[in-house]
Amino acid sequence: MAEDYKRKLVNYFKKNLKKGYTEESLKWALINQGYSKIIVETTLKTATKELALEAPIVKEKPVIKHEVFDQNNNPVKVKKKSFWRRIFG
Repeated sequence: MAEDYKRKLVNYFKKNLKKGYTEESLKWALINQGYSKIIVETTLKTATKELALEAPIVKEKPVIKHEVFDQNNNPVKVKKKSFWRRIFG
């Protein structure tokens, strides 16, 4: 019975964390409704561990590219000044 109760809380946390709610807001909402602080905190830890295991593992770092465009949407080459040129002109 107690495990079923904790599993429902874990599922509640997982569902709402996926929706974008913060851990603190969910935790305090349950505590203010009368749930035990210890049970809420332990089920929150369990839920975050389970969500971490479900997350995909990124094997490559993303490459960030940027370009500068003029008013006519033509790419513009930007010459970057060296560190010393920026300081001494």
